[in-house]
Amino acid sequence: MSAISSQNPEKQTYGLRKPKAAYFPQPGSKLYADKDLYQKIANSKKRLVKSYLIQPRSALAVEIPAKSIFRLTTPEGPQVGDLNIWNRHNPRERFWAARTRQLHSAHVSTYDRLWSNLPYLRPLVTIIGDTLGGRHDEWGGRVHDTLGTRCDPYVDKLISGEDNDFHCHSNLTRAVLPYGLTEFDVHDVLNVFQVTGLNEYDQYFMEACPSEKTDFFECFAEQDLLVALSACPGGDLSNWDWGEDKDKVDQMGMIDTCRRLQIEVYQLEDPETALQGWEEPQFPKYRGNHGLDISLRSSGSQE
Repeated sequence: MSAISSQNPEKQTYGLRKPKAAYFPQPGSKLYADKDLYQKIANSKKRLVKSYLIQPRSALAVEIPAKSIFRLTTPEGPQVGDLNIWNRHNPRERFWAARTRQLHSAHVSTYDRLWSNLPYLRPLVTIIGDTLGGRHDEWGGRVHDTLGTRCDPYVDKLISGEDNDFHCHSNLTRAVLPYGLTEFDVHDVLNVFQVTGLNEYDQYFMEACPSEKTDFFECFAEQDLLVALSACPGGDLSNWDWGEDKDKVDQMGMIDTCRRLQIEVYQLEDPETALQGWEEPQFPKYRGNHGLDISLRSSGSQE
C-alpha cells in the first residue's frame, strides 16, 4: 500500500549549506550536563531502597526524592514504556518532550536531560545510564523516543472505531489519581525502550523493542519528583495493531508480547562526596514581562 502523506519521498537538491543544530549553548550555560560530575554520580556506591513491578497493560506512579537515582528495567525481556514526570510539589511543572527534543535530540541517552515546561524550564532528571544508548539501525530507528507520544483511546476510536480502556494515556490517568492528578495532567511522554524514526515520507514509525532482561535506563533526580510509567499494551511492538477486539487481539498474539516493567529507586551511600559540585537546578532568571506594559495601581487610583 502506498503511503498516504503530503510529503515527497524523493530528496531535492537546492545547493543549500548543511544546516547546523538550532540550539547550542553559550559558555557557562546549564543546558548540557557536566559529564565528569554525572559520571561520578553514576559510578558512586548506592543502595536499593525500593523496587516496583508494573504489570502488563497497566501503569504505576511513584515518588522519587531529589538526589536519588531511579532505574527503569525490562526484567522479563522486551517491553516499551511511556514515562511521565512531574515536580512532586507543583504538578504544573512537568516534562516537556518537545523542548527536550530541541535542546538535545529526538532520542535521548546518557548525559541528556529531561526538561520541564515553561515558565520553569529546568532539568527534572539527568540521564546517567543507558545500556541501549547509541543504537541507530538501517531504517534510521533510534531508541528512547521523544518524537511520538502515548497511545490513547481517542485516536484508537478514530482509527479502529473501537473503545479501548488500556492505552498508555488511560493507564497513566488511573495511576496518578491517588496523587490528586487527573487526565488533564497526563502529558507527552518519553517512550522508553522504544525504537522509532521518520520514514522517507516523514512519517512516524515504530520498530520492535530491542531490550533484554539485563537492559536499563537510569536517571538522577534533580528535584523531588512524581514519576509514572506505563507498560504499553503494544508490548514489545513486534505485533501491534489498533483496536481491542478480544478475538482479534488473541489471534494477533499482541497480548503475548506484553511484559512487566520495573522501577528501582536507589540512594547514594555517600551523597556528600558524590554530589560535590552539584547544584539544585534553578529557573531561568528571565526578568521581562513578555512585552506587556502593566502599571500597578491601587484600585481607587485615577489617571
